Amino acid sequence: MAQIPTSISIFFIFTTLVTVFCFYQSSRSQKVITVALVWITIVGILGFLGFYRVQNTIPPRFLFLLTPGLLFVILLLFTKSGKMFSDKLNLKWLTLLHTIRIPVEIVLFYLFVQGYVPDLMTFEGYNYDILSGISAPMVYYGAFVKNWIGKKGLLIWNFICLAMLINILTIAVLSAQTPIQQLAFDQPNIGVTYFPFVWLPAVIVPIVFYSHLASIWILLKSIKSKTRLKNN
Repeated sequence: MAQIPTSISIFFIFTTLVTVFCFYQSSRSQKVITVALVWITIVGILGFLGFYRVQNTIPPRFLFLLTPGLLFVILLLFTKSGKMFSDKLNLKWLTLLHTIRIPVEIVLFYLFVQGYVPDLMTFEGYNYDILSGISAPMVYYGAFVKNWIGKKGLLIWNFICLAMLINILTIAVLSAQTPIQQLAFDQPNIGVTYFPFVWLPAVIVPIVFYSHLASIWILLKSIKSKTRLKNN
């Protein structure tokens, strides 16, 4: 990616590491940081070697960027040990983590300018995800510092931001050069198949996705428990 300044690549590497750090802070689990660093290393090496850029393969190499992380999220949500892990996560850090979506959107815009992703995937197109990043510190302040936002308000915010994440994820998948491509044929989504931007779908997206789902899980349990206590 000769046209992309080295500073943008370094900026994105830092963004990825901050994402992992925030998630580690929410869990305080050494296993989390170990698994994350191993996965980052594997994906990074494959990305550097051009593994994900190979086309006309079955299954498409692009799937190997998204599928493993999302499968891991499913395991965390639907297994007994995974649910126990989710219960112990820190809501404050899970909320602050979404601030990372601001630098991610900046990087996506640079990739668009250089012709590596379509405008659909930027805040100039149909990607509203930057609103999640901008609102995250405000929601954190209102919910955990001033107590202006209750659990129901925090729950609604997580649902809205999750919807915006699913929106851009759908656009990204349908814009990628795969047999199911439906969008952006003139400027497809190829930027995330290059190192270090492979970490966006493989690392950052699963962490952000899981952070919303885990927060929703924790908040629903808390609200349900509080309702039971009132009724009793």
